[in-house]
Amino acid sequence: MEIGTLVAAIIYFRKELFSLVQVLAGSKDPMKRKLFFCILIVTIITGLIGAPLYLVADSINAQVRDVGIPMVVLGLILFADAALIRYSRKKKRQGAAPRKLENLTLKDYLVIGITQGISSLPGVSRSGITTSAMLLLNVEPDEAFRLSFCAGIFAAAGAFGLTLVVSRHNVAASIAGFGLTGLAIAIVIATIISLFLIDFLIKVAGKYQITYLTAALCAIAVASGLLYLAFGL
Repeated sequence: MEIGTLVAAIIYFRKELFSLVQVLAGSKDPMKRKLFFCILIVTIITGLIGAPLYLVADSINAQVRDVGIPMVVLGLILFADAALIRYSRKKKRQGAAPRKLENLTLKDYLVIGITQGISSLPGVSRSGITTSAMLLLNVEPDEAFRLSFCAGIFAAAGAFGLTLVVSRHNVAASIAGFGLTGLAIAIVIATIISLFLIDFLIKVAGKYQITYLTAALCAIAVASGLLYLAFGL
C-alpha cells in the first residue's frame, strides 16, 4: 500500500528529512541546502506535471480496468533500469566520473522532476523512472536510489492528498470494506515490508548484483502482465 511505503520512507530517511527542517530553520550547511533545493524544485515540477496527468489518467481509468498492461509497462521500465545500471558501471570502469548530489545542477533537477511527474500515469513506476533518469545523468546507482526515495516522499504525500480529494468516494468505500482495524493492520504490514525493501535496495544498489535483481523483477512483472492479458490470471 502507498501509505505504508510513504511511512517507511519517512522512517528510513528521517535524517534527510530533518536536514530539510534545519534548512528551513536557517541552516547554512551547503549539502543540506543542496538537498533542500533539489527536493523543492523536483517536487514543484512533479506537481505541475503530475497532477494534470493524474486527473486525465483517473478519468480514463474509470472505464479501463486492465492491470495486465501496467504490469508489462512496469517490467519494461525495470528492464531499462537494469540496462542503464549496467551502462553506468561500464562508464565508471572507462574512467567517467560518477556524479552525486553535490554535482547536480538545476537542469538535472528539472529532468528528475519531469520524469517523476510522468510517473503519475498508470503502470509507470515512480522510483523506476526517476532512478532511470538519474542513471542517464550518470548519477551513482546508490545515490540515484537514495534521491529517488527522498523526492518520492513528497510526491507520494501529494498524490495521496490528491487521491483523497478526487476519489474520496472510492477511498471511503475501500475503508468501509477493510474496516479501520483491517486498514491499520495492512498499513503496518506494508510499512514493515517496505522498510526491509528500501534498506535492501539501497545496500545492493552499489553492488553489481543489482543489475541481475532488476532484470529478474523485470521478467516477473512482464510475465505476470502477459499472463493476465492472455488468461486473466
